[in-house]
Amino acid sequence: MLGERIPLRRVKTMRKTLSGKNMLNNFLKEHAYRLSQISFHGSNLTIHPLRNIRDLFYMGNITIGTPPQEFLVVFDTGSSDLWVPSDFCTSPACSKHFRFRHLQSSTFRLTNKTFSIEYGSGTMEGIVAHDTVRIGDLVSTDQPFGLSMTESGFEGIPFDGVLGLNYPNISFSGAIPIFDKLKNQGAISEPVFAFYLSKDEQEGSVVMFGGVDHRYYKGELKWVPLIEAGDWIVHMDCISMRRKVIACSGGCEAVVDTGVSMIKGPKTLVDNIQKLIGATLRVSTHNKDLQVDTLPSITFTINGINYRVPARAYILKDSRGCCYSSFQETTVSPSTETWILGDVFLRLYFSVFDRGNDRIGLARAV
Repeated sequence: MLGERIPLRRVKTMRKTLSGKNMLNNFLKEHAYRLSQISFHGSNLTIHPLRNIRDLFYMGNITIGTPPQEFLVVFDTGSSDLWVPSDFCTSPACSKHFRFRHLQSSTFRLTNKTFSIEYGSGTMEGIVAHDTVRIGDLVSTDQPFGLSMTESGFEGIPFDGVLGLNYPNISFSGAIPIFDKLKNQGAISEPVFAFYLSKDEQEGSVVMFGGVDHRYYKGELKWVPLIEAGDWIVHMDCISMRRKVIACSGGCEAVVDTGVSMIKGPKTLVDNIQKLIGATLRVSTHNKDLQVDTLPSITFTINGINYRVPARAYILKDSRGCCYSSFQETTVSPSTETWILGDVFLRLYFSVFDRGNDRIGLARAV
């Protein structure tokens, strides 16, 4: 049982739109802040429920403080910092989310260290504090975390904050990530976490800590070593369609990123894939007549194993039932060809992030 690994775009796209704020607000009213399942702990494995919002966001509850205050966060393998909005944030985004009321926590401790993070859809500036943080039955005392002082770009986003699960070396705040602190405290038996992401907005998505529940995948886990310890990035052999290589022709890097909805890559290669599948980009007119069943699968070959992504997985529908491609261009251009394998890929493949062995495990999700 093992786990973990992921990388580089501090500039990540947390989708600004759920096709309009009204739709998002209505959705959240219908699914009021409640989580039907409770975090399950057994045999040193903590299974924590995640809520699937329109196949775009997977969020879970955590609490901070004494007595506990509840927040909805994205469990994000692409970053390393935990942050939530603060009481002293006056940005419009903060007023639309739950804010941490530090004066109501008896275990709160403030520092004078400030930091900022830039994402694809917005930025946050904050200050480092310490308090008790709980993920289900996992408790990290005196956990450093960020309190946002200003936020921009997160106004229409359904979650309050972000819980980063990447390596400590890419933390913007310099604080020890909660997974590392739990590991160091002995709260987690094995230095591993894993994700099962549900399809079609269904319930049942989970993040698990301390081991792997084999009921969530079929066959055996295929292990992929990280390119280097310190980021959840692996080597990808190629991307192909109908047995022809269409991208990553000489090998490339793949970031395994639970905090990104789509599959992202360099603009020229993404444009070529859009042409090959005849799809329309989200920014252009939607293609209502797209016959999804007639489109070919796209295969991502990693460590010699083929991971097929069929058209029904990479063609998504919006609220009007229009189809659009989940392939998007990255907002940064690293020197080496880099693809981000987001939730579109991870819905198909159960993913294990193994910090103990610096590798990622993949298997077909149930």
